[in-house]
Amino acid sequence: MDQNNSSRRSFLKNVSFATAFFAVGGHQKISASTVFENRSKVVLRFVVASDAHYGQPGTAYDEMIEKITGQINSFHIEAPLDFCVINGDIIHNEKHLLPLAKQKLDALKPTYFVTRGNHDMVSTTFWNEVWGMPVNHSVKVKGHAIVLADTSNEEGKYLSPDIQWLSGQLEAYKQQKHVLLFLHIPQKAWTANSINTPDFESLVDKYPNVTAIFHGHEHDQDGVKLLGNRQTPCLFDAHMGGNWGTPYKGFRVVEILKDGTLVSYMMNPTQKINDYSRATT
Repeated sequence: MDQNNSSRRSFLKNVSFATAFFAVGGHQKISASTVFENRSKVVLRFVVASDAHYGQPGTAYDEMIEKITGQINSFHIEAPLDFCVINGDIIHNEKHLLPLAKQKLDALKPTYFVTRGNHDMVSTTFWNEVWGMPVNHSVKVKGHAIVLADTSNEEGKYLSPDIQWLSGQLEAYKQQKHVLLFLHIPQKAWTANSINTPDFESLVDKYPNVTAIFHGHEHDQDGVKLLGNRQTPCLFDAHMGGNWGTPYKGFRVVEILKDGTLVSYMMNPTQKINDYSRATT
């Protein structure tokens, strides 16, 4: 059997649907075959996962984090990833768990970055010691700006990002075609555990090159919500651990194509669901 045809049939079988959201307004569904055919056009591919809750009592946290890292590595073999983001709530409250969780995540084959969630209840100093990166940081990957902002503290409060810091980052990256934002806690009160930060919404609206925002925190959310006047997509990735949320534990795949289109879908962790595509200028 031709390996490419087998891979294509498997992909078409597992894709539930795909939707295109255009920068000029409006949206439309696209076929699974179109999503597959776009693979040759991908210029950046990454995975975002969140809410491992490593160490949560009454959960199989070792098994869950090992399963997801293994699934990400398997996906990486099939479709190489440029990086991963573990978007908060890596541990469940206890400081001593953070280095142990890092040991598990270090099994990831792609480079990965992290954000702090409300259950990552450690100081900024300890966070930096463990990860070698501050709670607010940014990097460029293949010409794309990756901005990772802190939305909690050592006490586990739900916080807005540092707007002054974030404003400086967005200004510094305003010439980049794509800026991708990662914040654990959603900054619009769409859900029971989100918060409202009008200054964040206003700031994002000023920068049309903010292609997408990625949130964790809400384990039962694996879809897309639109923020502000520009309708910036905010994508959720359910959960990779913990004791509540969607029936499955998985991760989100994001692909940016040569023409600027952003395509995203969830892995369940091997079935592809909740596909999303956005064309950008």
